[in-house]
Amino acid sequence: MRLLIIRHGDPDYSIDSLTEKGWREAKLLAERIAKEDVTEFYVSPLGRARDTASLTLQKMNRTAVECDWLREFPPAIKRPDKEGIRRTVTWDWLPEDWTAEPVYFLRDKWADTEIMREAGVGETYDGIIRNFDALLASHGYVREGEFYRAERPNKDTLVFFCHFGLECVLLSHLMNVSPMILWHHSCAAPTSVTTVYTEERREGKASFRVTAFGDISHLYVAGEEPAFAARFCETFDSHGERHD
Repeated sequence: MRLLIIRHGDPDYSIDSLTEKGWREAKLLAERIAKEDVTEFYVSPLGRARDTASLTLQKMNRTAVECDWLREFPPAIKRPDKEGIRRTVTWDWLPEDWTAEPVYFLRDKWADTEIMREAGVGETYDGIIRNFDALLASHGYVREGEFYRAERPNKDTLVFFCHFGLECVLLSHLMNVSPMILWHHSCAAPTSVTTVYTEERREGKASFRVTAFGDISHLYVAGEEPAFAARFCETFDSHGERHD
């Protein structure tokens, strides 16, 4: 089985939709995905993801299953350097703060800190994973410890239109690692495609392996520069690039 996890196009968060650039990106993405033999589409209920998916679905004359658990990872934490000012998304920490806590590198302990518990991060993560595993099971792959039991091995292709933070949650589960590592050491540009395949090296036992992360070749082919969204300044003196 193959999973294609797609981040929405360049966002206009003020209206939960896409910028003009985001719509251009979504159109180029549709050209790419339309060439695929897709078994099923799944989409976040948030506008920026649904709008991104809409051009692909229209071009292929298909519909998508809307899943509430595919919305952007919702907990808002009291980030250490901003405590008392405002809450921030779970994955937006300064490197010097989150790396100071060794527990954040541990797959079974990363959510067991005061900051995470206060925001209900662990419970939210577990709920998403339960839904994700239930969906995979419905397609023939049942979670069993550290891998999946291939009850109905297949070469289906499932496409997910969602968000960067949520994408890292799904990948962390498939990879058996802490999502903090993916949240802070990877970046998926708008309309990027992450490809994950099952590998069944022994009959009935499957694991998932990423063959491409955050691929935006459909943008480069068309001469469309990738959006800066999700990144921070390359150097501190960079003008016009996000610092925080």
